[in-house]
Amino acid sequence: MKRSQINNLIEQALDFMHGQQFYLPTWAKWNADKWQTMGAEADEIRKHGLGWMVTDFGSKEFDKTGLLLFVLRNGLLMNNRPQTTKLYAEKIFVVQPEQVTPWHFHWMKTADLINRGGGRLEVELAWVADDEKSFDDREVKVQVDGITRIVPAGGKLILEPGESVTLPPKLCYQFCGHKGDKAVLAGEISSLNDDTKDNCFLGKKVDRTPIVEDEAAKFRLTGEYTIGAPRT
Repeated sequence: MKRSQINNLIEQALDFMHGQQFYLPTWAKWNADKWQTMGAEADEIRKHGLGWMVTDFGSKEFDKTGLLLFVLRNGLLMNNRPQTTKLYAEKIFVVQPEQVTPWHFHWMKTADLINRGGGRLEVELAWVADDEKSFDDREVKVQVDGITRIVPAGGKLILEPGESVTLPPKLCYQFCGHKGDKAVLAGEISSLNDDTKDNCFLGKKVDRTPIVEDEAAKFRLTGEYTIGAPRT
């Protein structure tokens, strides 16, 4: 992806969230110059992987297969053990109509996927098979805001604004905005989040999206911080 595209997407996301009356912490708008002045006082942001993420999942077609998100809060895992008393995480997503976040599951994390506003959110569900590269044919029983719902393997839920579904470990899912609807402001409340070790895209490795630096960065993404000292 081009840096200019990422800059524009984040600016559009900020406008969209404001329109949905969802407000990010002040540092979400810090530019690169501001980050260069920040020392160890901002290390929780850096170490815990907070902030902006933009990915096309290796598709090179962000509008069709991609996701823009912001990690609002998270604890810290090392060797699968929490390092602080913060045992929860929260993310916010901007999901466009028919823009797919592809099939994946987590070995450890349990999450509530929430439609916080905008259009409808389509969520497809299936249990992972023993090979962790395919689905099995078991029906899926999930909780939608405390109500049990059952769908066939590969079946679909439609989450209206305000609705959520609980996703336990080893439950595969993919999601997108409903065709013809507005963009969706989606959220995730979960147990501790480790995107580097606890995401499995059905046996496929999804690397960090490479960035073509066609213009200066207006925002820092996670992984673009320096730990413990101002950036020089």
